[in-house]
Amino acid sequence: MKSIFKPILISIAMLFIWQMIVVIGKFPHYVLPSPQAVGLQLISHLNLLWQHTKTTLLEIGLGLFWGFLCGLSSALLLAYSKKISTLLLPILVISQAIPVFAIAPLLVLWFGYGMASKIVMSTLIIYFPVTAACYDGLRNTPQTWLDLANTFQPSLLRLLLKVRLPAALPAFASGLRIAVSVAPIGAVVGEWIGSSQGLGYLMIHANARMQVDLMFAALLILVGISLCLYFGIDWLLRRFIPWGNAIHSS
Repeated sequence: MKSIFKPILISIAMLFIWQMIVVIGKFPHYVLPSPQAVGLQLISHLNLLWQHTKTTLLEIGLGLFWGFLCGLSSALLLAYSKKISTLLLPILVISQAIPVFAIAPLLVLWFGYGMASKIVMSTLIIYFPVTAACYDGLRNTPQTWLDLANTFQPSLLRLLLKVRLPAALPAFASGLRIAVSVAPIGAVVGEWIGSSQGLGYLMIHANARMQVDLMFAALLILVGISLCLYFGIDWLLRRFIPWGNAIHSS
């Protein structure tokens, strides 16, 4: 019960501060709308917001899936092949020096204005933290675990599945937490650059029409999506990786 009460209390406090800023600053509605105006937009445009939310959720979900899959596969290749590690690691580092915002127009040009470019962008944002975290976990498997496992002379696959991968899961979980918190960024940036659906598309058009309260309503939905993704994944990871705290504490 306390875990539910605390977020509710924080949300109420933030809404109160928001309202006080609007009242004290006397901001016009096209600069900073009040929480009440945003709430009215959420209610009156519920169907419109839900239609665009479904598109963004699908883009985020597919981006997470491919980002996790590609990140885990790359981490396994890096951990088990020195040649691939020597070649791929510098590419990964260089790729992080290029802002996603800079390549967003190229992705739209290459993959079109549809959903594909947004999925690719979400995948790229998610890919690196997942790869880096899982790779660190795989290469930092406790040596005592490996020595004990080698007494049974396991195959490489069995050693991976029974020892190295379980030991890497806590680090992998940390990468997942980071990935899900930034996953919406890729989809929304792609929708800003070029799209006909999604919350990012709706925000751009609402801003152009000076419907700032509707833009804030879409923004609140994005915040809600990010929070639900983060706390949902965090709950699942704590439930299914109970040995994570023990590994970190040791």
